[in-house]
Amino acid sequence: MSTKILSCFYKCTIESVLTTSITVCSLLSEDQLLCSICLDVFTDPVTIPCGHNFCKSCITQHWTVNVHIQCPMCKEPLSRRPELRVNTFISETAGQFRLSAQHEASSSSSMHHGDKAGEVLCDVCTETKLKAVKSCLECVNG
Repeated sequence: MSTKILSCFYKCTIESVLTTSITVCSLLSEDQLLCSICLDVFTDPVTIPCGHNFCKSCITQHWTVNVHIQCPMCKEPLSRRPELRVNTFISETAGQFRLSAQHEASSSSSMHHGDKAGEVLCDVCTETKLKAVKSCLECVNG
């Protein structure tokens, strides 16, 4: 296989993965990735036996403070503290959601104005407005 074909294959594969990640993140609402204890996007999410998810530190602290070991959501009692393992799928999804939200916030703030005085944003860019490489000073000032 030629280097050019391999290069195109890897580029297409990476673009496909990124598009899929963005699509998955856009299908999920922020509420689905929020810990019901800290009300923030999951950090080291764990799934307890009843199926509810929490940040590992949040549920650990909750069980340390409260006498009864139960789910804070459905109140299902647990006979003992379960071994908590990070749910990698939820962790990766929450991470992608965070990145997507950061990217969206930074692109929306930079869409309206450049970062530096006299900086002009590209009119051709459709997604993230990048700094224009060339611009007509008459059009910008007129």
